[in-house]
Amino acid sequence: MISTLILAWIIFIVFWKILKTTISTAFTIAVILLLLRFGFGITPQDIWHQINQFAQTLSQFIGSK
Repeated sequence: MISTLILAWIIFIVFWKILKTTISTAFTIAVILLLLRFGFGITPQDIWHQINQFAQTLSQFIGSK
């Protein structure tokens, strides 16, 4: 019984840390996107376009070797 409670507590702590990290990362990304949007006029679509363009360039670079 005690070992089950200890194991449940450990699993709870691990999931709680993962949840906190995920929320913190999402919040940071949201703040960065808002700063880019209102500070520089860069939209999420602009960022997504650059990511896609970078992926295409990278695949062409890797494919040429």
